[in-house]
Amino acid sequence: MSSTNANTVDPSVKSGSTPPGIMQAVNEMRPKPSRKKLYGREFYESIGSPKMIVAPMVDRSEFAWRMLTRSLMGEGSPTPILAYSPMFHARFFNDAPAYRTQHFEPVRQTKNVGTGETTAEPYLDGNPKYDRPLIVQFCANDPDELLKAARHVEEYCDAVDLNLGCPQGIAKKGHYGAFLQEDPDLIYKLINKLHNELSIPVTAKFRILETKEKTLEYARMILSAGASILSVHGRRREQKGHNTGVANWEYIRYLRDNLPPETVIFANGNILNHSDISRCLEVTGADGVMSAEGNLSDPTIFSTPPASGEEGRMYWRGRDGRGGFRLDYVLRRYMDIIYKYVLEQDPPQRAPLYHPDDEPISESNGQIQTDEAVEDESEQPPRKKQKQGKRVKRTPSTNLSSMQGHLFQLLRHLVSHRTDIRDALARCHGGDMPNFEKVVKLVDHAVKQGMQEYEQNPDWKHVVPASKPGVVKSEESKATMEKYQRPWWVCQPYIRPLPEEALQIGSLQLKKKDKLAEEAQIIDTKADAVNGEQENRNGALIRSFEPANDKGDRNNITITPDPLVSG
Repeated sequence: MSSTNANTVDPSVKSGSTPPGIMQAVNEMRPKPSRKKLYGREFYESIGSPKMIVAPMVDRSEFAWRMLTRSLMGEGSPTPILAYSPMFHARFFNDAPAYRTQHFEPVRQTKNVGTGETTAEPYLDGNPKYDRPLIVQFCANDPDELLKAARHVEEYCDAVDLNLGCPQGIAKKGHYGAFLQEDPDLIYKLINKLHNELSIPVTAKFRILETKEKTLEYARMILSAGASILSVHGRRREQKGHNTGVANWEYIRYLRDNLPPETVIFANGNILNHSDISRCLEVTGADGVMSAEGNLSDPTIFSTPPASGEEGRMYWRGRDGRGGFRLDYVLRRYMDIIYKYVLEQDPPQRAPLYHPDDEPISESNGQIQTDEAVEDESEQPPRKKQKQGKRVKRTPSTNLSSMQGHLFQLLRHLVSHRTDIRDALARCHGGDMPNFEKVVKLVDHAVKQGMQEYEQNPDWKHVVPASKPGVVKSEESKATMEKYQRPWWVCQPYIRPLPEEALQIGSLQLKKKDKLAEEAQIIDTKADAVNGEQENRNGALIRSFEPANDKGDRNNITITPDPLVSG
């Protein structure tokens, strides 16, 4: 924000508190609910009939990331990007003002220097200028608690969503998300409470059940409770982490064919790059496609690639015609959004991004010196700690606290190639802009080097990390890698190993009951072979999996995204 602006944030306002007069100001700026409450397809059309949707993700689909995804869309996009907030815990949202302030910042108090008057103005979340359409998601197991939480956000979003898909252990312990499946009466009450008493629509996101028929019955119940949109994740509750596997689009198609035609359906799962969007819409018949992990690895997933010859400095295209948006370009754009909207200051001046048509850069060039200076500085011994006064405990915006996690996911392929950048990023913390700027410079230099190496050797696959020793890739995995893999300096999806491959590398292990079943099957097979009675066994053994080292996975939560992505 410019220093000449008369409206400045009042520093006397404490985080999480409600200053005198602010509620009156907020109520005055809120639109009066005089218009008709829309429902179903009528509501969907009122927000622009979006085809591409940023999924709700725990600590990941916050304002800055939503803004980044939207900003990467080309001008003249026929439909808007619909985005969901991160999943909020309804009880925490009600009982902990600091939690609410940290995660949802729709308005803020400003004080006019000239008049001394205090007013409330739109800030980040749900700002009608750049954060709509927006749906806010909650997890809950108490209808009154859910309604109370929804009341806090109903004036700053277009709908409220109930999370019925989170498969993580914490959801099982807290009895929410996908672990409400066995309690359809409670699900009905949760949705119906919002449908009847909220001024905006309610939607629901859920996972498929064991059969198509059970999933259809489940969806009909959710619709009958009052849900305006069904977001369907084509995986079952147990498909998570290393056992994620492949989403089943046939279930979503079955819902499309057997639910009323006016039902709005979003398909979620298996969206790895832009080309998958149209294919998913065609196969499932869904109204829109939702991306979670695909969007985290590649926030340009909804963006149409530029035409050949129009790549500029934002897009790289190889001689085989395959390419992607450059990581240095996307990283700078994300940082600029943090500066402009969250910190309200101008981004630092940076040298233009490298382009192969640029003049050759000598070793005395300032940019390389800057990069080397960053590397040299990172190798210096730590400075002696100075005594500090008592620190004031702060509640940082989730837009800042999520930065490091976002960049580990965005730069996953690059940091596996450049461990110095991985180490530099590991030293960054939320809002630590000087250190994040060092990462920006290192990434700029790494992308430039990668592109220059490609010009000398156009086969970029020689720099792609090989599989771990002893791992035999299935034909399905080989085909997936061949289709989606790109050089490490461009945005691309994270391709999970199939469960069978995760077993090979020790990331996944069979549960005890399935080990015994498999051993018994092996013994039976050997006995049949000895007796000359070997039978043709049709159908695969159904396995239940568990992580080989669940504690270790949690320790690497910023790098491995599966615990962070809600259902």
